[in-house]
Amino acid sequence: MSHISVRLSDAQVITILRQYEEKKISARDAQAKLGLKPSRFFDHVMRFKKDRSSFTIARIDRGRTSRISTEVEARITDELEKEKALIDNPSISIRSYNYSAVHDTLKEKHEIEVSVPTIIDRAKKLGFYIPRSERHLHERIVSTDFVGELVQHDSSHHLFSPFMDEKLYLITSLDDHSRLLLFADLFEEESTWHHIEALSHVCTIYGVPLKYYVDQHSIFRYVKDRDGKRPHHEYTTFTDEVDPQWKAALKRCGSDAIYALSPQAKGKIERPYRWLQDRLVRTAAKEKLTTIDELKEILRNLVAMYNTRWVHSTTKEIPIVRFENALNGCSLFKPFPKDIHTNDLLCLTFTRTTDGYRSLSFDGILFRLPNAQSYMETEIHIAPEKTHDLALFRFWQKGRFVEEHRVTLSQLKKLRF
Repeated sequence: MSHISVRLSDAQVITILRQYEEKKISARDAQAKLGLKPSRFFDHVMRFKKDRSSFTIARIDRGRTSRISTEVEARITDELEKEKALIDNPSISIRSYNYSAVHDTLKEKHEIEVSVPTIIDRAKKLGFYIPRSERHLHERIVSTDFVGELVQHDSSHHLFSPFMDEKLYLITSLDDHSRLLLFADLFEEESTWHHIEALSHVCTIYGVPLKYYVDQHSIFRYVKDRDGKRPHHEYTTFTDEVDPQWKAALKRCGSDAIYALSPQAKGKIERPYRWLQDRLVRTAAKEKLTTIDELKEILRNLVAMYNTRWVHSTTKEIPIVRFENALNGCSLFKPFPKDIHTNDLLCLTFTRTTDGYRSLSFDGILFRLPNAQSYMETEIHIAPEKTHDLALFRFWQKGRFVEEHRVTLSQLKKLRF
């Protein structure tokens, strides 16, 4: 059988050892997962308990100190010099070294396996080291008991590449219990529809969560006085009496929103944000990325790494492992409704009244509806079909589907997706 370092990463081994230590699995099960005989397994257990911070399963030659080749030393130095260049560049928002990122770059790009403590040791000797300032310690807890009980959802506006002129929006959704990133994507602008796209991804792939946890951005919540210029604002309309388009779509799917009262209250998703932002900015700067498509590809790789390889600092488990284990117990994700047309759930909705000729106008476009009734309030459900540059309009009267029409996106004057 191949050496354990060939079969498993440090993060995966640490997760299994923690599960054994916390009595979540037996020694026999842990040995089976690791593919180790009892003596070798307990040797790793003892080493893990003795030094958790620098534990690694990298192969070490017995009887002599491991030596790193001149080529590997040169690669480490080269990556540390790149890190220093980022820190010294005032246009890049990086002020510290990330030795884990150096470790991952060496492994993924150069197929060099070197432990993080070894990299830190070389960094100190070569002068590529900045002592960390002391941080206020706080207890991190998991506030939910089941997957699907709460999904954290947010966006951030950031210059992810110093070689691009414009900032981008990173929109993500994260399962609170497992810390699994359910959705992550970059957009050139933030719109209600982009957040509905994120909602669609989560609900159609994983199921509809019990609750969404969001901030008080106007896309997610109507607040009286603050949102006085919104189209649905009336003097007598109070906070939460009107649902913005995103929240209305969320409710149609069978979920609801709760709101964070401060940025600090959204700490669980802020940490993955910082992790993604840091790695994304470092990679973009080192590889001189200039397009959003290049950044999207890096983001997809980082999300896969975060979800499947990294041990979360709070749960002490790899997110996908914790997520899948929880699914076997109890999940509060509900099946996405199948008896309702998707474009009647995940859509933008508006109301207009038909005239005597059973027609109505929306955004300068006249729709003739032979199957509709005259002088009746009509609900319009609108969703884009971007692959064809079209928008689908579905018309309803008193809960009765009337008919549907398609228009080109270029025909829409004010409505944007």
